[in-house]
Amino acid sequence: MSLPIGILLVGYPLWWALGFGGLIVVVLAVPMAVILWRRRPLLLPRGFGLWSLILVGYLASATMLGATPAGTHGDLRAGRIAGYLMRLALYLALLIVVLYIGNLTERELPRLALIRMLGVLFLVTVAGGLLGVLAPGFEYTAPIERLLPDWIGGNSFVRNLIHPTAAQTQYVLGYAAPRPEAPFEWANAWGSNVSVLLVWFTVGWWVYGGTRRRVIAVAVVALAAIPVVHSLNRGLWIALAFSAVYLVLRLARQRKALGVAVLTACLTLGGAVFLITPLHAIVAQRIESPHSNEVRGHTVTRTLEAALASPVLGYGNTRNAVGNHRSATTAKTSWCAECGHPPLGSDGQLWLLLMTQGFIGAGLYVAFFAGAVRRYRRDTSPVGVAGTLIMILVLFYMFVYDGLVTPLILYLISFALLWRNAMETTDI
Repeated sequence: MSLPIGILLVGYPLWWALGFGGLIVVVLAVPMAVILWRRRPLLLPRGFGLWSLILVGYLASATMLGATPAGTHGDLRAGRIAGYLMRLALYLALLIVVLYIGNLTERELPRLALIRMLGVLFLVTVAGGLLGVLAPGFEYTAPIERLLPDWIGGNSFVRNLIHPTAAQTQYVLGYAAPRPEAPFEWANAWGSNVSVLLVWFTVGWWVYGGTRRRVIAVAVVALAAIPVVHSLNRGLWIALAFSAVYLVLRLARQRKALGVAVLTACLTLGGAVFLITPLHAIVAQRIESPHSNEVRGHTVTRTLEAALASPVLGYGNTRNAVGNHRSATTAKTSWCAECGHPPLGSDGQLWLLLMTQGFIGAGLYVAFFAGAVRRYRRDTSPVGVAGTLIMILVLFYMFVYDGLVTPLILYLISFALLWRNAMETTDI
């Protein structure tokens, strides 16, 4: 019964290499749904109704796909419809994944086995990050790309999902600098995913690991610091700092002096290594180069203006703004695909939901994950502490990171783990 989950998580590098990436979850949701159908009646988690309402609201937002808010441009074309259908399929598939994990028994899918699968994906993520640092120009045309017609595969959003690349080269520091993204769709997705997977890797390889696993864990986390710094990802850095403080406070509250001492020692050692290596210079440069704030600020403002014009249904998909933060006329052209502003709703999951589903859809999303924090915050088991931390990170990341595609997969799998853990009568 654990096979579909193993195919998704452990087999993810293969799906990325083939060009499916995180969209493979939509395919794997089909056999999961068949298995669930045969296992009726099903257990449902608290919060199930909220996610179901998100789906209902997204279906209703399809009626606004043809609308053009003030300050945006673009007609209703195949690309907009395809993006809408992809998000709808993903939201539905993730609901199935949550139900599937939650309805399996400890014998069919042990919690530790699932955590270890997430740990394997962390190892792959670190390897992909190092690839982005050492060989940032690595890319190739995936098999799935060759099968898609140009009107689909040529879309910039779709291409990011299906075209394997090691890094995104951006001018964040004022010059071309690669930001690791393999094996995910964007550099920001890599940042979100590595932080979530690090939490589960720590649980599976340190908390429930023997001496050998713990030694490997320390070495891997040390290596992970290299792509983490080179990612130039301030949201990731803030999340890691918050996670460290949160865990120290939780361990201290539970009077686990040894855990506090070990974590403090690791943080002290890591900080010392960071300061005596060139990595700290990169962080300093990033902090001194906040020009991306202008882009984000302008995009968020324009997104809110558009959302206020359709606060209940949103627009079903993102929209391209007229001009950018410096000009009212600059936009993408046939000879400059990178010109212009990012689409409205692309600077974080909260802004995406406001654009696609209005304030109601965004409120349901917040209620779903905030409800999980409220329900499971008293779970003092390692899984409970780790899962609750991730739910808090989700609420932070929604302001800076788009959850589609792979981040949302990991968020919902983490939610399912919390749910499963709360139903079990014994620790792992």
